[in-house]
Amino acid sequence: MEDKKVLLSIKDLEVKFRVRGKRLTAIRGVSLDIYENESIAIVGESGSGKSVFTKTFAGMLDSNGYIDNGSIIFNDEELADTVVRKTSVSDRMVSYALSKLNAYSQYELGVDVYREMEALKAERSEKEKISKEQSEASDKAIAELGVRKTEAFNLKQTLDPKTDKAKIKELSKSIKEMEQQIKKLLKDRIAMELAASKRVKEDTAYVSEYESRMAELKAKYDAAVRGSILEETRKRNEILAKEVYLSIGRYSFFKRSQLLTKLLAALKLAMIKGVDLSDDAQRNAVFDKVAFRVKYLDETADKFHGICVLNLANVKYAKDWYQIRGKKIATVFQDPMTSLNPIITIGKQITSIIMKHQDVTEAEARAQALDLMKKVGIPNAEARFDDYPFQYSGGMRQRIVIAIALSCRPKILICDEPTTALDVTIQAQILNLLKDLQKEFNYTIVFITHDLGVVANIADRVAVVYAGQIIELASVEEIFYDPRHPYTWALLSSMPQLAEKNTKLYSITGTPPSLYNKVVGDAFAPRNPYCMKIDTLKEPPMFKVTDTHYAKTWLLDPRSPKIEKPEAIQNIHEKLLKAFNI
Repeated sequence: MEDKKVLLSIKDLEVKFRVRGKRLTAIRGVSLDIYENESIAIVGESGSGKSVFTKTFAGMLDSNGYIDNGSIIFNDEELADTVVRKTSVSDRMVSYALSKLNAYSQYELGVDVYREMEALKAERSEKEKISKEQSEASDKAIAELGVRKTEAFNLKQTLDPKTDKAKIKELSKSIKEMEQQIKKLLKDRIAMELAASKRVKEDTAYVSEYESRMAELKAKYDAAVRGSILEETRKRNEILAKEVYLSIGRYSFFKRSQLLTKLLAALKLAMIKGVDLSDDAQRNAVFDKVAFRVKYLDETADKFHGICVLNLANVKYAKDWYQIRGKKIATVFQDPMTSLNPIITIGKQITSIIMKHQDVTEAEARAQALDLMKKVGIPNAEARFDDYPFQYSGGMRQRIVIAIALSCRPKILICDEPTTALDVTIQAQILNLLKDLQKEFNYTIVFITHDLGVVANIADRVAVVYAGQIIELASVEEIFYDPRHPYTWALLSSMPQLAEKNTKLYSITGTPPSLYNKVVGDAFAPRNPYCMKIDTLKEPPMFKVTDTHYAKTWLLDPRSPKIEKPEAIQNIHEKLLKAFNI
């Protein structure tokens, strides 16, 4: 993949959901590069995080979900290229931003002293806390009681009120006692923390020394920030002021004013803390808290020109998603009937999308829609243009959904199990259609599935996902013929095509771990028949097998015992040839 352009670069992505007062970590530190014009399959059991992962770069997370960490850089030159007109308003805003930045730059002169002050505060704060051992013991006791309480509650829900009254009563009493114990532990924790803080405050010698040292540092800081900034800093601020306006220029005047204030506040804080604003990565991080950073390139008498750093993990305004979702990243969902509006004609549903994202007339949109309908294999498109979804079969409805998704020529087409609801013969037609259209439209396919038979037909690369992590990444040939993770072995062994007459179909025992709690060690360890002690204690790194093959398992550590893959997936090539009668 070295010769291919990275279209989407995901780094250390972490996605959480707020569920009944708790935090569920659905995606745990995923990193992945997706290339231009490739087909990559995201594979795993239901609940593994496949759909949540792709929803993050389509801006479709549920309202209770959020990206807690990481970046999703979208490398699209057309969308990134930014031009903002110069006006009297822009002149005033750039001038105002420059004056503020020059004033804030004086804080950079006192960074070393500021850091000393922060270190002194941190030292006192640490002294006022309970010890690490006390904190860990308290957390462990509360967590263990919480798990026991949840298990008791779940067991209680499974009991029959008519026949298990005594057991229900006993569990209710146990749950109540555990709730009281948790309250007591929390109360004891607060008491310990107050006692630790009080102990420091009563240490007059330490407090006196702290206040004396802090006063000395404050005086030193005040003197340092009265100095003059360098000419080099002023020149940097001139570019920075233009970048501020380039980053907010696409919004309305009211929104621009709001964002200007927020961006200047973020830059002020960065200067106080000593962030190196000459470093692109650090400058991007400061801007990302408010809006995409647009890197200044050049200007003419009537416009500023820059390039936008598109981090989809930090999209904060709906207007930005309008330029991305549908236009650059489109999705084909599992059930075509729920993707289409039953009371609007097929033609209208396609043309409305075209007209929303492209500057065309209704007649031009109709011509484009008819062309797309023919391309996706709708017979007699002109006659079927004004039909309603219920007049189409399931396969034809899915073809229309694909036509809508491709109507704006997206760079990435996310296919979320698009063949699951279709007949087996229609599945093959849809997969062939997606691959054929890819050659014409040059889009990247991100295919979500649990069906490895589908993977073999459509994918160039495969990312195997388990418990919110990518645990194996390889080319499709390597996944089928040289899999290395025990979970991938289990998925391949579960393929119905490999089952032989008078034998039991293989199934993976156990269930995936709860993602409400922190996962210790390898998440697959409790279900792994090849589990070693280290799997239960330490999370494995991602081991490199080849330049295109990586797997996250301790079995690849040179010190681990040699384990052969299961017999069911040995000589898999011959077995698949026999199964499909090729």
